[in-house]
Amino acid sequence: MSLKSKQATVFLVLLALLVSACGFKRKKYDNPITKDTQQPDKALFDRAIGDIEHGRYEVARLTLNTLINTYDTSEYLAKAKLAIADSWYREAGPHGMAQAEAEYKDFILFYPAMEEAAESQEKICMIHYRQMDKADRDPNNALRAEQECRTLLTQFPNSKFAPEAEQHLREIQEVLADAEFSAGFFYFKKGSNAAAANRFNGLVEQYPLYSKADEALWNEADSYSRMGPRFRQKEGDALAKLVKEYPLSPLADQAKKKLTSLEMPVPEADPAAVARMKYEQENRTKSGLVNRSMGFIRHGPDVSSAAKAGSPTMENPKPSVPVSVPAVASASPGFSGDVTVAPVTDPTALDTKPDARLNPPGGAANANAPKEGTPASSTSSSTPSPASTPDTSSQTPQQQPQDIKSTDSKKDKKKKKKTDDKSKPTTPSPDKSDR
Repeated sequence: MSLKSKQATVFLVLLALLVSACGFKRKKYDNPITKDTQQPDKALFDRAIGDIEHGRYEVARLTLNTLINTYDTSEYLAKAKLAIADSWYREAGPHGMAQAEAEYKDFILFYPAMEEAAESQEKICMIHYRQMDKADRDPNNALRAEQECRTLLTQFPNSKFAPEAEQHLREIQEVLADAEFSAGFFYFKKGSNAAAANRFNGLVEQYPLYSKADEALWNEADSYSRMGPRFRQKEGDALAKLVKEYPLSPLADQAKKKLTSLEMPVPEADPAAVARMKYEQENRTKSGLVNRSMGFIRHGPDVSSAAKAGSPTMENPKPSVPVSVPAVASASPGFSGDVTVAPVTDPTALDTKPDARLNPPGGAANANAPKEGTPASSTSSSTPSPASTPDTSSQTPQQQPQDIKSTDSKKDKKKKKKTDDKSKPTTPSPDKSDR
C-alpha cells in the first residue's frame, strides 16, 4: 500500500469519527410509549418521537399539536404535552429553554400526580443550572436555579431526582456564597470593617457548607478586632464558632490561640462537624490542570470545591444591619420595622374604612397649620396683626366705605399733580441785559 493510500485511509477513518461525534447518531427519547397498537393517536405520537430523535423539532411539535387538538380524550395526551416540552429542551438556545420552562410548568400544573412531574421540575432546575454564570457576574440564573431546586426537594422529596437536585443545590449555594465572600473581602481590604463583618457573618449564617466558611469567620473576627474593644465579645463569638463548627480548618489552631489571648473559653469541637469535614476532605474533587487553565474562557463556574454532604439551606437570606448602625427606638408604640405581605381578607375595607391620609392624627389641631409647600412667612404675612390693622370698629358701616374712597381720591390727586409738575418744561426767566 502506497503512502497516499494510507493517508487516504486515515483521512476516511477520521472523517467517520468526526461525523459520528457531530450528532448524526440518533439519540433515543427518554419517555417513549412501549405499548404496541395501531391506534391513530399512537401512530401520531410515534411519528413525532421519531422526529424528535432525529432533530426535526418543529415537525414533531406540529404532529403533537395535531394529536392534542384532534384526540382530546386520548390516553397519550399527557405524554404528548410532555414531548412538546422535551422538544424545546433538546432544541436548546435561549428561546428554546424559555419555551421548555413554560411547557414544563404547564405540565406540572395539569398533571401534578404523574411521575413525570418530578422530572419536569428537575428539567426546570437544570435549565437555570446550565445557564449559571460565574460568581463575579450576574447571579440571576443562580438564584433561579436555587429556587427551582428547592421546589423540587419540597414538592417531590421522594422522587429519584431528589439526591441529584440536592447536590446541585449545594453547588449553586457554593457559587452564591463565593459572590458574597468576594463582596465581604472587598470591604475588608478597603477598611470598612463594620460592612465586612456584617457580610461575613451573614455569609456563614446562610451558607454553612461553604468551602471558605472558616476563612470568612476568621476575617469577621479580624474586622471586629479592628473596630475597638467595644466589639471584643463579637470577635470572641466568631472565633469560638470557627473552633467548634470547623475544627479541621487550618485556621482552628490560630483561633484557639487568639481566644486564649482574649481570656475567653475555648469550646470543644462538634463531633458531627469533625465527621462532616473528614468526609469532605476524602471526597472533594480537585479541578484538573486543563480545567484550571481553560477557566477564563469557560461560561459556567467551577463547583469542584462544593460540599458533598450536609443539608443545603432551604430558606431565603435575611437582611442584616451592621453593628455600627445604632438601633433607633420607634417613636410610636407598636411600630415594627419589618414589612410583611398578607392576602386581603376583607374586600370591603376600602369602602367601610376611610383612607388614613384623609384623617391624619391630630387633624383638628393641624387644621390651621400651613399647607405643605407653603412657607411659614407667607402664611403669617397674609394674616394682618392687630397692631397693623386700623381700628374701624367705631365707624358705622355706611361711613367706612366713603372715608376710604375719599382718602384714595385725595392720594390720587396729589400723585397726579406731582406728575404734571414734573412733566411741565421749565421756562427760563428773561435776562435784564436782553431788554
